[in-house]
Amino acid sequence: QFEPFHFIQKMKKTELILLFLLIAGAATAQGRRQRMVLHQVSNKEIVNEVFAEAIKVEEINDYWYKVLDAKEKTIGYAMTSRDYCNQIIGYCNATPVMIVTDKNFIIKKVAILSHYETPSYVQMLTDQGFFNSWNGRKIQKAADIKPDAYTGATKTAHAVTENVKYLSLNGSKKLPAKK
Repeated sequence: QFEPFHFIQKMKKTELILLFLLIAGAATAQGRRQRMVLHQVSNKEIVNEVFAEAIKVEEINDYWYKVLDAKEKTIGYAMTSRDYCNQIIGYCNATPVMIVTDKNFIIKKVAILSHYETPSYVQMLTDQGFFNSWNGRKIQKAADIKPDAYTGATKTAHAVTENVKYLSLNGSKKLPAKK
């Protein structure tokens, strides 16, 4: 006859610890999935934080978009990792980013797009200046940037850094012709 949990009595201490860790990890992951809430971020607002006069954004190629003013003049560029980096996971899920540059491909802003990360941790990174780590750098060199030390949202920060690195390496190969 089978006695529930009889097998636990016969387990070694290390086996019990591993079983406990497995169960605890599964419970934590399940709780994390249940608490995931999508935080919407407006692409337009991100662009307008850099270029207040921006009226629209038009696709140029697989990576790049041009930012246009009311006279249809290109005032800068942007690209996102949304379609490319879904396998890069922060704390809860994918952490797509947008990079906004001037006409010379100098980074003006890096921002996380719609995401499932905990807002207070994203705000913590913002307050620590994490997202500004790439500002003023050429897009071609962004992959080399290692943001200064940050505390708290380690998984989110790592995921954002990997997204920026991906865009830097791949977007640099398809730079739009300057206008």
